Amino acid sequence: MRFLQHKEEAYWFYRYLSIIYDKFINPFFHTPAMRDKMLVLLKLDRKDLKVCDVGCGSGFATEGVIKFVDPKNISGLDQSDYQLANAKKKAHLKEVSFQQGDAENLPWETDQFDRYVSSGSIEYWPDPQRAIAESYRILKPEGRALNMGPIKPNHWLGGFLAEVFMLFPTKDEYVKWYQDAGFVDVEYIYTKPNWIQKEDYAIGIVGRKPKAGPSPWVPPADNVMEKPPAEKHSSSQSFLLFFFRFVVGSIAGAAFMPIAIIKTILSMLSPRPAKESAR
Repeated sequence: MRFLQHKEEAYWFYRYLSIIYDKFINPFFHTPAMRDKMLVLLKLDRKDLKVCDVGCGSGFATEGVIKFVDPKNISGLDQSDYQLANAKKKAHLKEVSFQQGDAENLPWETDQFDRYVSSGSIEYWPDPQRAIAESYRILKPEGRALNMGPIKPNHWLGGFLAEVFMLFPTKDEYVKWYQDAGFVDVEYIYTKPNWIQKEDYAIGIVGRKPKAGPSPWVPPADNVMEKPPAEKHSSSQSFLLFFFRFVVGSIAGAAFMPIAIIKTILSMLSPRPAKESAR
């Protein structure tokens, strides 16, 4: 189903969510500790690295990257002008270059960046394989691409809501997309917010581009890297389908909020294990 795994539905979803995203949504699902743990995979070992943040939203991943990289060398891209407006308001991100664009059709030249990062965006991509192939294309040889995204919940209710809401890939799907795009030395780690018990709530997966040029992956149907299809709803029938997907997907997504709030409160009230005394 995945009713919000569509560009236009996701755009309008964030049109309204952007108002409360930074303060009331993101802190429950994507914490700075989770982000920083996964960013280690990217090996941000030089200030002069040229980095792109795709699906940057309000600049959450960018805020982690600027700890290691000169903001002038960072480019952020998102399809939501509302989320980009939030990112541009942040004083510490004023030197970052932000622009509107499509993760499946990146506006940059081949072999341009040293690092690629995307956080909390893959779940909305209609064609993740195409977008990951694009991340390969725009990287320089030996460049690294990191995706930080969700893992499909094991619980029946969470799994059902996730399937209605948007894309929650399995670990094997992530790995296959990276390998098929041409990345080598693919590795991953799991992470989670405090209210989740099991570690495999979210994944950070990284791969290295071994040589210059575009991705060896090509779309099965047309055998060339063409632009992704448009998803504009011009007819009344397609608009009704859009409206149905938007409403049902939004309800499924909203259902995660009370779950997160309740579990956060319970985790705060639970007694913590006593620390062992030094011997």
